[in-house]
Amino acid sequence: MPSTTLLLKQLKSNYPQFTFKKGNYFLWSPSENTIYYCDKSDNKPILLLHEISHALLGHADYNSDIQLITMEREAWDYAIKLAISYNVTMPTDVIESIIDSYRDWIHDRSTCPNCTATGLQINKHNYQCPACNHRWRVNEARTCALRRYSNK
Repeated sequence: MPSTTLLLKQLKSNYPQFTFKKGNYFLWSPSENTIYYCDKSDNKPILLLHEISHALLGHADYNSDIQLITMEREAWDYAIKLAISYNVTMPTDVIESIIDSYRDWIHDRSTCPNCTATGLQINKHNYQCPACNHRWRVNEARTCALRRYSNK
């Protein structure tokens, strides 16, 4: 497996249409056409390939939790194919653990703060509980703590 430095150099050379910048998280920013990477992970090569996959697949935004999970799965599947070209091993258990973290995040967002039943997503940031009819909104919370606010 190539070093992260070598992989980054190869990705920059192969995909000059994208900017690569050091940041606090691994992140594809479509508005900036930039892939952010950091040194805080043991999985740097696979995360770099995952973020470049989002870029190559044209992932820009999502409107529902299910759409987000679909985009994440698509990016991981594409990253697995890219990994062959870069001689990077893609450990299935690590990928599934990362996808599980999104599933957990979605479960937390959709849990009714009033009665703890699973709510239904109305739109990107709003949910309604089918059990008690409570409505709440959530913050983005992909890089910060999840917050749920009751709608008045």
